[in-house]
Order: sequence, then C-alpha cells, then structure tokens
Amino acid sequence: MRLKPEQLAASLQKSLGAVYLVSGDEPLQIVELADTIRQAAKRAGFLQREIFSTDTGFEWSEITTAASSLSIFGDKKVLDVRVPTANFGNEGAKTLISYCEKLPADTVLLITCGKLNAASMKTRWFEAVDKVGITIQVRPLEGDELMQWLQNRLQQRGLNADRNGLLLLAERVEGNLLAAAQEIEKLYVLYGATSLTQAQIFDAVADSSRYDVFKLSDAILTANVNRIFKVLAGLKAEGIAPPVVLWALMREARTLCKVHLELNSGKSKDVVYRNNQIWDKRVTLVDKALKRLSHPQLFSILTLCAKADRQAKGQETGDVWETILAVCLLFTTLQIV
Repeated sequence: MRLKPEQLAASLQKSLGAVYLVSGDEPLQIVELADTIRQAAKRAGFLQREIFSTDTGFEWSEITTAASSLSIFGDKKVLDVRVPTANFGNEGAKTLISYCEKLPADTVLLITCGKLNAASMKTRWFEAVDKVGITIQVRPLEGDELMQWLQNRLQQRGLNADRNGLLLLAERVEGNLLAAAQEIEKLYVLYGATSLTQAQIFDAVADSSRYDVFKLSDAILTANVNRIFKVLAGLKAEGIAPPVVLWALMREARTLCKVHLELNSGKSKDVVYRNNQIWDKRVTLVDKALKRLSHPQLFSILTLCAKADRQAKGQETGDVWETILAVCLLFTTLQIV
C-alpha cells in the first residue's frame, strides 16, 4: 500500500506493517520516516535490529539468512536494509519477491533507498513489497507543502510564524529541508519558544551575511585557523548573537563525540555516518576532524562551550567571544592562554 509521508504516523497508530520501503531524494525526510518506523517497532516489542548496507560488500542472501535465524533471546527483530543507490539488481529483486511470498514471523523489514524511477515502481519486486507492506515515496517539498512542513517543524519547537515569515524562511532555505531544520534550531536557540516576527526571522536566517555559522563549522572541522579568525570576526562584526555561534559549535562537538563512540564500538562507518546525517561534502570534513580529535579532546570542547554559554547568559564573568575563539582553536588542537 502506498502512503504519503504525512500519512505514516496515523498508519502506525493502527497497526505495524511487515515490510516498509521508504525511497526518495530528500535525505532528512527519509531518515526521520525510518526513525518513526523503528520507534513504532520498538514499542511493539521488536527490540532487536540488524542493519545491512548494500555499499559495504553486502550479499542479498544475508537478508534471507537473518530472516530465517532465531534470536538467542527470542526477540522480535527489525531488518534494516539501506540501498543508497536504489539499485537492487537481479539478486535483490529475487530476494524481495521470495521474502514477500513467505513473510517470516516476528520480523519487520525496513528498506530505505534513493529515488526510484517510474520503471522501478513497475517491477515485480516493487509490486510484491507494495502488496504486503507499505511503500512511501519521498520527494522534495515545494509551495504549500513546504510551507506546511516549515510550520509543523516550528510548532515542534514551540515556535510560530505568520505566512510572511514562513515565506521568508522558505526563500532562504530554497527547499533544503536539512538546512531548514538547522535554521529552525537556530531560531529556537536565539529566541526560545515564541511567536516569531518577520524581522526576527530575517535577522537570524538572512543569507546576505558573508560569514555565517555554517562557514565557521566548516572552518573548525578542517582546522583552518586563518579562516576561523576571519569568519569569527565577521560574525561578531555583523552582530550575530553568541548563543547562535555556540549552538553550531556544540552541535559539531556532540556529533563528533557520538560518531567517535559508535565507530570505536565496531559499527560500520557508512552506517554511523548515515545515522548521524553526515552526507556529501561533510563526510570529508568529519573524516579530517575525527583523525585529529580524540574523545577526551571533544569532551574538553563541550566543557568550554558550557563556560561560554554561562558567560553569554551573564552567569559567569569573562568575554564570551574570547571563549568562543578558544573553543574554535580547540577543534584545531591549538590553545590560547
């Protein structure tokens, strides 16, 4: 059965399907829809999860083996299959058809993949999945759909904006939902739960700034000291609020901490990066940062961020911008006295 993304929550409240296929070219929506399915499965007692990725020497026979094997503890399980290229091939097609013809007990199959073309959605394997399970095709949001998504996202953070404010936000993010989610987090950090004015959105999200916090994030991840000084000076000169800068720095430090721990536990890099929404050019940036920074160093960064946060709130003496600079230099493994 085919569902729209916004119909998934209501469907899960009624029942949990045996097979889910989430496809498309909008990464944030795919990740969040998959998370919603996994959480529903966990609530239903599917406590074990096995993750497979087709770009890491994967064989489709692994799915058949996993589906037929019993858990040591007798737990219900989720088979989480990621197919980034949306290329299932002959083996994938045969496996999925066979799986759907004889669904294993106490198992949910969750498949996430890139955008499927019209021809793929007419194949036997897709029709087999659609017949016994739920298929969701994610696509970039435009017009009123994008406006509704932005409004819902703001409301999740206790924020509200009128139509003009939403139009301004939509214009700035240009349909990039990941960027939109980041901007809404920034608005929440800056203003808290409130009704936003158009002026507030313009000041926080304006794309006319030459030096924004995302450029600073790139600079700290690559340890580009000269760039850090230049961007940070630009942010300060343009009146960007320190909490907004701190939000970006703490977000990077927390992500690196989480990735560091997951990689050290033996998880696949591809899986860890995908779970933490590290895509495209950020892969290279994060690679460089992880090679340079240890977990204790990242913890020191977060500790110093907490000090800067207290300074920004007037709870501790000291120049918050000097502390922010020290945080940035810690990302490069340099320190200032």
